[in-house]
Amino acid sequence: MNINKYIDHTLLKADSVKDQIDQLLEEAKEFDFASVCVNPSWVSYCANELSGTDVKVCTVVGFPLGATTSATKAFETENAIANGADEIDMVINIGALKQGDFETVEKDIKAVVDASGDKLVKVIIETCLLTDEEKVKACTLAVNAGADFVKTSTGFSTGGATVSDVKLMRQTVGPDIGVKAAGGARSLEDALAFIEAGATRIGTSSGVKIINGEIANGGY
Repeated sequence: MNINKYIDHTLLKADSVKDQIDQLLEEAKEFDFASVCVNPSWVSYCANELSGTDVKVCTVVGFPLGATTSATKAFETENAIANGADEIDMVINIGALKQGDFETVEKDIKAVVDASGDKLVKVIIETCLLTDEEKVKACTLAVNAGADFVKTSTGFSTGGATVSDVKLMRQTVGPDIGVKAAGGARSLEDALAFIEAGATRIGTSSGVKIINGEIANGGY
């Protein structure tokens, strides 16, 4: 198993500076991770620096609250792709889901899917804020809207991925949709447990430690 190709090497902190982004990029090249996941303002720089490699540029939309309008999320998506993004991780309208306004949630996801063209869309459902019933519904809406992946977490709420959530999401979406476990993978053992549960991508800032068999302290 090429564990490196499961990893979205992630740096989404608000106070990230260029030196940290450069380190992220060097590590991504060295270990040939699936992608770097960065905030939209870094997409163009990362796309340029990763040109000629097979490391993708992933960015976030409606992040981290999911409470921007669908039109804003669609514009963010188009802008990110124009700047060189290969993959879009968007946050659902969590409040709409929790009040049972499923039509709004599905339309919101579809606005991003439609704006993404042939680029990969991962839908962050923020599992730590949802009941199991709501997690199932969110995953179903994402599939109905044409998303490529469902993703557990932003890493900026009350918790990250759990094995039980990944299992539930995989069970809900079936074999053909990706499942991304984000936050919570701080060791190779953690990553392998998520993969065994059905994850096809791991979002983590601890990719290097995971590859090296070390244990990361805290963080995403």
